[in-house]
Amino acid sequence: MNRPSLFDLEHGQPFVERHIGPRPHELDRMLAAIGAESLEAVADAAVPEVIRDREPVASTLPPAASEAEALAELRALAARNTVTVPMIGLGYSGTITPAVIRRNVIENPAWYTAYTPYQPEISQGRLEALLAFQTAVSDLTGLPVANASLLDEATAAAEAMTMLRRAGRSSSTRFVVDADTLPQTLEVLRTRAEPLGIELVVADVHADGLPDGDLFGLLLSYPGASGAIRNPAPLIEAAHERGALVAVAADLLALTLLTPPGELGADAVLGTTQRFGVPLGFGGPHAAYLAVAQKFARQLPGRLVGVSRDADGNPALRLALQTREQHIRREKATSNICTAQVLLAVVAACYAAYHGPDGLRRIAQRTHRMAAVVAAGLRAGGLDVVHDRFFDTVLVRVPGRAQAIADAAHEAGIALRRPELCGDPDLVGVSTSEITTVAHLEAVWAAFGVSADAGELDTATADALPADLLRTSEYLTHPTFHQYRSETAMLRWLRRLADADLALDRTMIPLGSCTMKLNAAAEMEPISWPAFADMHPFVPAEDAAGTLQLIEDLERWLAELTGYAAVSVQPNAGSQGEFAGLLAIAAYHRSRGEGHRDVCLIPASAHGTNAASAVMAGMRVVVVATAPTGDVDLDDLHAKIAEHGPDLAALMITYPSTHGVYEAQIREVCDAVHAAGGQVYVDGANLNALVGLARPGAFGGDVSHLNLHKTFCIPHGGGGPGVGPIAVAEHLVPFLPGRGEVGPVSAAPYGSPGVLPIPWMYLRMMGTEGLRRATLTALVAANYVAKRLGEHYPVLYTGTTGLVAHECILDLRGITRESGVTVDDVAKRLADYGIHAPTMSFPVAGTLMVEPTESEDLAELDRFIDAMISIKGEIDRVASGEWPVTDNPLRNAPHTAACLVDKWDHPYPRDLAAYPMGGTPGVHDRKVWPPVRRIDGAHGDRNLVCSCPPPAAFEN
Repeated sequence: MNRPSLFDLEHGQPFVERHIGPRPHELDRMLAAIGAESLEAVADAAVPEVIRDREPVASTLPPAASEAEALAELRALAARNTVTVPMIGLGYSGTITPAVIRRNVIENPAWYTAYTPYQPEISQGRLEALLAFQTAVSDLTGLPVANASLLDEATAAAEAMTMLRRAGRSSSTRFVVDADTLPQTLEVLRTRAEPLGIELVVADVHADGLPDGDLFGLLLSYPGASGAIRNPAPLIEAAHERGALVAVAADLLALTLLTPPGELGADAVLGTTQRFGVPLGFGGPHAAYLAVAQKFARQLPGRLVGVSRDADGNPALRLALQTREQHIRREKATSNICTAQVLLAVVAACYAAYHGPDGLRRIAQRTHRMAAVVAAGLRAGGLDVVHDRFFDTVLVRVPGRAQAIADAAHEAGIALRRPELCGDPDLVGVSTSEITTVAHLEAVWAAFGVSADAGELDTATADALPADLLRTSEYLTHPTFHQYRSETAMLRWLRRLADADLALDRTMIPLGSCTMKLNAAAEMEPISWPAFADMHPFVPAEDAAGTLQLIEDLERWLAELTGYAAVSVQPNAGSQGEFAGLLAIAAYHRSRGEGHRDVCLIPASAHGTNAASAVMAGMRVVVVATAPTGDVDLDDLHAKIAEHGPDLAALMITYPSTHGVYEAQIREVCDAVHAAGGQVYVDGANLNALVGLARPGAFGGDVSHLNLHKTFCIPHGGGGPGVGPIAVAEHLVPFLPGRGEVGPVSAAPYGSPGVLPIPWMYLRMMGTEGLRRATLTALVAANYVAKRLGEHYPVLYTGTTGLVAHECILDLRGITRESGVTVDDVAKRLADYGIHAPTMSFPVAGTLMVEPTESEDLAELDRFIDAMISIKGEIDRVASGEWPVTDNPLRNAPHTAACLVDKWDHPYPRDLAAYPMGGTPGVHDRKVWPPVRRIDGAHGDRNLVCSCPPPAAFEN
């Protein structure tokens, strides 16, 4: 009998078999369809010889582990962390994620596997939650317009700085920052300001007033990093009198008790929503916020959810003012931010809805009372409490004792703000939060050598909030923040919202360039472990030994897989990775006395963030033409190099190209740039076509950013979180972010480490061979789609052998000319089939870019292909005149259940509208009903409403 070995039985089915969708017999059918004998034959035919890794690459990545083995290893790393009670503050607070939200949002694939809501008709759930987020932020800050989240508080401050410069009338280059600002915010502001020619002036403005000279903007903190609450109104008025605009960094929880900055005259308010139920995660991911006055709505960076109407006139939600987005405006974009923090913004919105205004006020009052009582106990013990007016942070001056007190508290399991974090060897900070208890106060007093009675002190101690700044205005008055206060109501609200979305848990999402692949449960599970989730980013390094080892492993493995010398995970989004990579290049040139090099060559087909990032890094964008084959036009490249050679800083190129093909001349491109003294930036967005086959650092790249939320399985989360680490060659290692030569690009030292267990688990369970197999399977899947659909839709670009890389572009331009049916019509019609549309009109207008990934099995691939073939049949009926161009199932898609039971006067039957493939398995039995019909985007932009409308607006 041929039986498996004991070793095989012990280890069970490898994870790679779970991650890769097609079964061996399905893969054989796919290979046969594209005319290939094996995976290796596809690699030989599709991947240019000049970039291939022919010999196995040395790697410290261990052989693939089973799910159980990898989880056991990760638990051992988690056990090396010491979780203390976080009383450090500095923008990060202890918080309680309600179990109903943790279980049904953070741990729910219906939420974390969704994509950015660019197809709003099937994204109404996420959009409603984000609208609630915007409303909560707007109400609490006292400003009418808030975006749908930014990356972190420091990034939000940097975005506010550049927004005030754009929006204001001052010609000054000076931006004044209150000295009592979070230190990590100051560092990111410095990083952002320098390449843009902004002079950052840090001053104690509350003590000394505004500095002499002109300024275009001012940033104040409320409360300050020290905890002190000072009235910003006089400084806001003074800045306005001098023609400057003012942003205020504010604690959102404190604003339930304090007069909101919008009522004090602020033009913009920013901060983080981390303490609204979002785990600390050693620094991220967290959803930042930015709110502005109405007149700055069109200058606001990031995404903005707005209320529009659908084809039946019903209210419907969508992303508003999308022409501001970087993929459209490129070097003229307001920002390069692509990934927001949608999943975390949803958590914060749900937290606000679950607690409501009364609950938030109680949490804030309790937090403040803890701080007031701990300060009173310290004063009673004869200690010097620095500030009289504060919300949750108390600074104590203890000459010669500060470090010993912090050490004593640490022994008791309490993490205080140590002297080095206070910037003064004689100071210790104590920050309270939602999770602070009386026992924690007693442990703090003991560390200071003080004995006190909390009950007596509570009775005798007044609040430390300034009476002239107490809030009188209402907030969170919308029913959303009153209807879901019981767990039953919250549970059903979250289920209703999830049912209004189409995520990866119900259908493939074949978005080109976005790599929507399996986010395995074993990868996701560890992010909720307290040892990872409850770590403050500024604890002593020894407390985070396990997480730091995880980061070290991940950075080393990623460097080896990409052929670079080192990796930094500090950038907390792909956009920030691009920016960091370009800063590294610019700093390298300066170090060689060539700081004049400032031209960045970018192919016309490149991702829009590339151009925006180059401008942010202080570079001039020069576009290189694309040849008819879809490759970089070599003649134009050489001409641009000849024209700009002495000033050439870098070439940014996506490989494989955004057209979905491997460019055979990539080494020639890299050599030409290097010969002119430039550096090559290889955009890692399409790395899913390279891992295990070729390494950018080995075929000419000097730096790449990697999208861990694409190739390495961090889920997209409805538009974030993302992580965009950069990988660099040896000569650029000194210029990695936060290592001295170049400042940090994110607030936390390691960006968003709370989600790094996900790629760690993926790499550990796949091993090098599994990763290579995944890449090859992705190539086969894309070519299978291209082969079958090529008979119905022209495939725009292929390589020299007729094959594509990991994605393909379907050209609908001729079809549109002949029939009038557009890519929008096809995308919306796919929703009637229960399938998410591919990427529309990028990188070529009038096309669909399809990326199936390695995780979809043959049945799902065929379901998508059959739907597209069926749609082509519908297009033909329009082209033949059977259906009018203005009244057919494509132009009227998507169809809601409500529209089918209404009066029907269309030239096609209702059953075709709802069930376009009849009783076909996989279509009829997996019917998804879009909650709204096609949305009128122009109406929403003309009539901008970006907070929750009254319930009456939704009545028919």
